Amino acid sequence: MGIAFGSINSGLPKDIVKQIVEAEKIPIQQMEVRKGKIEDKKALVTQLTTLVENMRGEVLKNKNARSLRELSINTGGNKSVTVNADKNIADTGKYSLEVLQLAQKSSAISNGVEDKDKTYLGVGYIRAVMPDGEEKEIYVDEAHSSLAGIAKLINGDPELGMKANVVDDGSGEDARWKLIISMSETGDGNKAEFPYLYLVDGEVDLYFEGERQAQDAKVKLDGFEIEVPSNQVTDLIPGVTIDLKKAKPGEEISIEISEDVEKIGGKINTLIDNINAVLKFIKDQNTLDEKTDTSRTLGGDLSLTTIESRIRTAVFTTFQTDAGPVRIGDLGVTFQRDGLLKFDQAKMEAALAKDYKMVSQALNGKFIPGGGKTDGFIDVLDETAKTLLGQPSGVLTTRKGGLQSQVRQIDRQIANRQRAIEQKEEILKAKFSRLEETMSKIRGQGAGLAGLQGAVNPVQQLG
Repeated sequence: MGIAFGSINSGLPKDIVKQIVEAEKIPIQQMEVRKGKIEDKKALVTQLTTLVENMRGEVLKNKNARSLRELSINTGGNKSVTVNADKNIADTGKYSLEVLQLAQKSSAISNGVEDKDKTYLGVGYIRAVMPDGEEKEIYVDEAHSSLAGIAKLINGDPELGMKANVVDDGSGEDARWKLIISMSETGDGNKAEFPYLYLVDGEVDLYFEGERQAQDAKVKLDGFEIEVPSNQVTDLIPGVTIDLKKAKPGEEISIEISEDVEKIGGKINTLIDNINAVLKFIKDQNTLDEKTDTSRTLGGDLSLTTIESRIRTAVFTTFQTDAGPVRIGDLGVTFQRDGLLKFDQAKMEAALAKDYKMVSQALNGKFIPGGGKTDGFIDVLDETAKTLLGQPSGVLTTRKGGLQSQVRQIDRQIANRQRAIEQKEEILKAKFSRLEETMSKIRGQGAGLAGLQGAVNPVQQLG
C-alpha cells in the first residue's frame, strides 16, 4: 500500500508519488506500443515464412524428373492381371500378354476327421521330400495329435518352408475337417512330395487323399511363350510388376504404359497454387490506403520485393531443352494483371503429351554430356526458397531475426526503465515521508508557541 500525503501537513496531493510514477511510466507505454508494432511485423514475417516453406515443400516433391513423373497403365479393364510400374525404371510402351497357365505350389490335402481339436490321431511323424531331394520329418507327440496340433507343429518350424491350414470342406459330413499342407513357393523348382503319414494308435487313420504338384506360370509376351516361377512377374518388362490372377488361353491382354499427363499437370497446379499464396500475401501487404498503419505491416518491405523479383525471374527465365529454349510461359504458366500466376493445365498436359522430355527438361533441367546439369523452373524455385529460408543468412531468416532482436532490445529498455522507476518511487516515498514528518513537527512546535503567546501564529512569525 502506498503512502498518502494529505493537505494537513505538507499541503501536497495525497497521490503525489503515484502521479510522479505514472508520469515516469509514459516512456514505457510508448516502448510497449513500439514493441507491439514490431511483433505484428514479426508475426507477418512468420506467416510469410510458412507460405514459402509450403511452396518449397511442393518444389521438393517434384525436385527431379523421377519425382515429378507419373505413369498411367491401361489394361482395358481386364481382370486377369493387375499391373504396376515403377516410375523410376519403367519405360512407356505397348505390350500384348496372354496368360496360359498360373503358377502353383506343391500341396496335399488329408482325409476328413470329425473334430479338428479333439479327434485323436495318434503319435508318430509326417515325412516330406523337399524340392532339393532332402527328406524332412515332423514328429507328432500326444500333445499335438490332432489336426490343429499337427498344423501348429508344421507352422512352428520355419526351416520346413511349408504352411499348414485346417479347413472345413463344406460337405456337411461328420468328418469334414481336413489338413492342407502347401509349400511356401510356387514353380517347377519348388516341387515337393507328401507321401508319408506315420501315426499310430489314433482314433482314425490320417492320410493324404489328394496332392497337387508345383508348376511354373506360362505366359505369352508379344507372341512368345515364357515360363515364370511365380504369379507375380517382375522380369518380363523392366520396372513393371504383373500379378497374374486368372489363366485364359487364347485371350490377349493389351498393356499400355504411358506418361500420366493429368497427374503431372495436377502436381504443377498444386505448385502454382503455393506460389500464388506467397504472391497474394505480398500483394495484400503492398495494398495500402489512408487507413493502413504501415508501422504494423510489411508494405514496401525489401524482403517482399526480393521474393517477388525472384519468382518473376523464374517465370521469365529461358530454359535449355533438347528441343530448344523454352520458357515456363510456353507451357501454360503466366502472370496476370493482378500479379498472381495463371496456370493453363490443359496447355501443360498437351505439351506433356506431345513432348514429355522437353517439358521435363524445362521443369527439372537436363543433364549435360560429360557431367553436370542445367537448371529448370523447379530448380530456380528451389534456389529461391533456399535464399529466403537458409540459415543463418536467408532473407526471411535475417528479417525475422532482426525484428526479434529489436523486441529483445525494447524488452531490456523496458526492464531497465522499470527498475529505475521502482527505485525512484522508493526514494520519493522516503523523501515525502520525511517532509511530512518535518511539517508535522513544525506544526506541533507552532501549536506549543501559540499556547504560550495566545493568538499569535508562530508559523507566521517564523516566516
